[in-house]
Amino acid sequence: MEGMVVQRAECKTAVNEGFMKLKKLQVAVSTKPQRLSQQLEKAVTNIYKPVANHTVNSEYEKKKKQEGRMVRAQRQVVLDLLFSAFERHQYYNIKDLVDITKQPVTYLKEIMREIGVYNAKGPHKSTWELKPEYRHYQSAEDVETNVD
Repeated sequence: MEGMVVQRAECKTAVNEGFMKLKKLQVAVSTKPQRLSQQLEKAVTNIYKPVANHTVNSEYEKKKKQEGRMVRAQRQVVLDLLFSAFERHQYYNIKDLVDITKQPVTYLKEIMREIGVYNAKGPHKSTWELKPEYRHYQSAEDVETNVD
């Protein structure tokens, strides 16, 4: 609506029988409880029964037994795996590196501290990348300095 207010008007409802019925109905609905409890005649049987060991868990256990414990491989073998992985991508999460190399986390972190840099901030947070001397590519900063 657009316009200018010229006079003040007050509206009141006509208090009649229909209005009073409506108000009683509104009060009755608002005082009615939201949830009702009901007594069951017989026990409810669910189709899902508790299982001691789920199939997913048993498959996971079988896979773990087949792979066995992670054993430290020779340092040069792990380095070769890491360098080949970093040829594909620049940034890796430690979890991904563990999957690639199949090495224990502590051993992998020990090696990565020597050859890599951990990104604690920025867009690549919680990831590892190679130190500049081990990279086979040029970083964006190096490209800018070479152009100037």
